[in-house]
Amino acid sequence: MTDPPYALVSIVKRFGGEGTATAKIGASGVYSRASAGFMGQTWDTGETAFDPAFWAEVLRVLKPGAHLAAFGGTRTVHRLACAIEDAGFIIRDQLAWVYGTGFPKSHNQRGEWDGWGTALKPAFEPIVLAQKPLDGTVAQNLRRWGVGALNIDACRVEGGHAGVSREGEASAQRRYSKSGSTTYTLAPGPRGGDARGRWPANLMHDGSAEVASAFPTAPGQQGAVTGDEPSALTNNVYRAFGGRPPSSPRGDTGSAARFFYCAKATAAERRGSRHPTVKPVNLKRWVCRLIAPPGAMILDPFAGSGTTGEAALLEGQRSMLIEREPQFCADIERRLSDASKGMAA
Repeated sequence: MTDPPYALVSIVKRFGGEGTATAKIGASGVYSRASAGFMGQTWDTGETAFDPAFWAEVLRVLKPGAHLAAFGGTRTVHRLACAIEDAGFIIRDQLAWVYGTGFPKSHNQRGEWDGWGTALKPAFEPIVLAQKPLDGTVAQNLRRWGVGALNIDACRVEGGHAGVSREGEASAQRRYSKSGSTTYTLAPGPRGGDARGRWPANLMHDGSAEVASAFPTAPGQQGAVTGDEPSALTNNVYRAFGGRPPSSPRGDTGSAARFFYCAKATAAERRGSRHPTVKPVNLKRWVCRLIAPPGAMILDPFAGSGTTGEAALLEGQRSMLIEREPQFCADIERRLSDASKGMAA
């Protein structure tokens, strides 16, 4: 798991020649911030993260079937994903981390164009989920290498309610006969899913009121199903199936935000680091837990402030961290030292 530079640099970096001056307009220099790289960071370039040769080296050292989770920027994640795929990884999914603390970095216009700007408010970051090809089947790969699948049960989302009995209710295990009728395998447990929580989604959010308010109110099943209702959804293709199996109402209510994992950063998580893109430890813990079992080695070739190392430590995993910038290496040492002391206490 890693969070490489997003290469949110300007036309000066992308198209200018060596020694090109910072872009300015008159005395205001309204484009000077954008021309210096993300938040003025000279390391925010794509010469490594967008190079398939780099990801080929990552692929080489990973176990067969190992997953890769790489954070990206909304403007440049396509280059990141292409480089990862060109190196030999299989793209499995794209996760989205949604947050409410983004600030629009817009150059607002004046005069007759007042009210027009140059940027939207940032509200999510994509995470490329890829996998090194398997050695045989998933089951064979798990036996040989200890990786190759996602840890679904450990990453389930709490349902927030006790649930209603599934007695007499059909599970998702359906069987179809030659005549087109359907039989069901019944499963015990609470209505609405596994007692351990909802299936993890590829959408996560920070739990902020701003984000939660964007989700509609989504009550669960409120009425009972008797089994006599017509199965109209299948008429146009398969003709009518048998009646729906009886089930009790789910009875849960609230915002649809409850269906997704929440990760929220705190000021304390920065631990004094000046790194501009510190990720929440809880978010990285969830991803570490999703892609690898306890005891696994997590590689982060763009370690930044070391949140991957802390997340892996808290999940009972090991980590190998690589960071090029000397000023952030001290942050990593301090973070891991503090985390280790906290666990010992």
